[in-house]
Amino acid sequence: MTAALLAGLLAGYGIAVPVGAVGTYLVTLTARTSLRTGSCAALGVATADGLYALLAALGGSALAGLLRPALGPLRWASALVLAALAVGGAVAALRQYRGHRPATRAAPPAPSPARAYLALLGITLLNPTTLIYFAALVVGSRAAHAVPPVEQAVFVLAAFAASASWQLLLAGGGALLGRALTGHRGRLVTALASSCVITALAVRMLVPPG
Repeated sequence: MTAALLAGLLAGYGIAVPVGAVGTYLVTLTARTSLRTGSCAALGVATADGLYALLAALGGSALAGLLRPALGPLRWASALVLAALAVGGAVAALRQYRGHRPATRAAPPAPSPARAYLALLGITLLNPTTLIYFAALVVGSRAAHAVPPVEQAVFVLAAFAASASWQLLLAGGGALLGRALTGHRGRLVTALASSCVITALAVRMLVPPG
């Protein structure tokens, strides 16, 4: 049981800690909205990680093999979604900056917590590499015996908890960033920098690994 717990925690942090395009978007989303919205978005990412961990525990090697042929189209879909987010964020920031709109004028509507949760859940699910990652860990840890269902559950819950704790930490950092950059120009620079980073990571996603 302890081994399954530690394996799940390590697996969850292993997939969550490297801050890629989704993590960058999570931080900037929280910075321009609220900690509540960012926390819901963070839980969306963690839910996707938990679902993939569950699928890997139940039948990782078979599912990973089925998804491998779809890696290319899904990678393109994920990159296009991230690129759209980057362009949309930059355009909205430029419009708001050039118009010098006061707070009473209509600003780009912030997503609701539920919408942020579903958006980040969907974006993260577009990356089947997460399933292959968990599947490799699960298959590699199954020597010649089957893992009991209780240990599988512990592994999945630990992976979810690890991912959730890290994503919530990123959301907290985004909330602090939002409080620090209250100036008109500061928010523009942050939005454009975020869009550039997300675009670069989306392009990098299209490059096959290795």
